[in-house]
Amino acid sequence: MNFSKYLRFAVVGACALASCKGGPPTATKPGKYSSTTGIEYNTEEGMKVADYRGIPEGPGLVFIEGGRTVLGTQEEDVTMSHDNIERTVTIASFYMDEAEVANIHWLEYLHFVRKDSSEEIYQRALPDTTVWARELSFNDPYVDYYLRYPGFRYFPVVGVSWLQANDYCTWRTSKVNERLAMESGEGSEPATKKKGLFGKKKGGDAAEGTDTGGGVKISIENGNTLPNYRLPTEAEWEYAAQALIGTQEVGNENQENKRIYPWDGRQVRNPYGKSMGTFLANFKRGRGDYAGIAGSLNDGAMITEYVYAYPPNDYGLYNMAGNVNEWVQDIYRPLSFEDVEDLNPFRRNGFLDPSEKYDKKNYQSLIDDHVRVYKGGSWKDVAYWLSPGTRRFMAEDSATAAIGFRCAMINAGSNK
Repeated sequence: MNFSKYLRFAVVGACALASCKGGPPTATKPGKYSSTTGIEYNTEEGMKVADYRGIPEGPGLVFIEGGRTVLGTQEEDVTMSHDNIERTVTIASFYMDEAEVANIHWLEYLHFVRKDSSEEIYQRALPDTTVWARELSFNDPYVDYYLRYPGFRYFPVVGVSWLQANDYCTWRTSKVNERLAMESGEGSEPATKKKGLFGKKKGGDAAEGTDTGGGVKISIENGNTLPNYRLPTEAEWEYAAQALIGTQEVGNENQENKRIYPWDGRQVRNPYGKSMGTFLANFKRGRGDYAGIAGSLNDGAMITEYVYAYPPNDYGLYNMAGNVNEWVQDIYRPLSFEDVEDLNPFRRNGFLDPSEKYDKKNYQSLIDDHVRVYKGGSWKDVAYWLSPGTRRFMAEDSATAAIGFRCAMINAGSNK
């Protein structure tokens, strides 16, 4: 390399380091040249640096600003489980679906699974509609109509196991990112060859891109796609349900308010205005009382309800109490509150609390590495379970008429 070329690189590097165009480089404005080598980006010799305008908008998601909070049960521990003792943690900001995944969303999923995958995979994706069937109750119409009848389109999908919910998250990530890549101009005409349920190559190099199954290349480096949709962690779910951001005064570093439910006060009825006296969630009021008396129904729903029914909490999330319980990522352990870290706490396996300690084989326990936490209370639960700190668990391959889910997503590219 001759002296003039050395000089050119030196000048360019000095210009970049001195921020000739005003201000230091940022993720959205990295500049034309590297601030450490002076080498020009997006040339044959230089590194490719894609245009980036920030994380794309994810359909249906609400931003949840993170921070410090106290997690744990706010209710008397009537079950004597002592499995969610209060502790201070910090949760990073993330995104969460504003409402529960509804029947129409699951039917869309089934449509594309049948179109792009085998009959075996389609059958595996079907919800268990027999969760409504009871030997001593006439719920037969729900078995046949709840999932597919148009009137139930925006009621929460039920009969879905934790495993099925995770499959849905994988599919949703693929479909949304395929659309975003096409809109950004980096996609191509859809491929005619079917690539399976989720349309991804396994073990693909992110730098080279991943094929979504529609002939579209996506990559992390391009910044044109969203992070994975997934189930929220238990800590994220509980934090979002508390929604204490609505009680916080600007500039006040102290958390001076707590909530038993996702709203203020100890009551489950609206204490204000024209809606005074109406219930704030869909739950079972007492033995045999699912909705109240004709002409004056209390929560208005014998079973599940419209996913946008009842007022949202201060994050804009609907039905974080009642309607259906919701799956979260964590496996269940009674002492997770002691074991997990205090930044983004999460239990992914039996680390520090192995399943061998629990005698499931001899029916002395129900705990192993395949039981998952669910939270929030449902249409068939009493008000106690509406409190965000309460928690229960069930096998990850099981389903009921009272458990649904919603998706979450990390806040990529941010330290908050």
